[in-house]
Amino acid sequence: MKMNVAEAKARLSELIAAAERGEEVIIARGGVPVVRLIPVKQRGIRLGLLEGQVPKESLPNFLEPMSEAELAEWGA
Repeated sequence: MKMNVAEAKARLSELIAAAERGEEVIIARGGVPVVRLIPVKQRGIRLGLLEGQVPKESLPNFLEPMSEAELAEWGA
């Protein structure tokens, strides 16, 4: 998709949506391409990265009190 600056101003939301969908968006000045819109890669924290890959029964229950043997290992 290519358009001049004046039209791009009026259709900015549409151009952003097109770029997010992966379409190439070029904005030109006087018919000469000057910029290309590309989406920003989102870098967020993803919780539950191994969800479904580790059996829950193999995970410790951190809310239960430790046994005497576990306390001894920690030197308590």
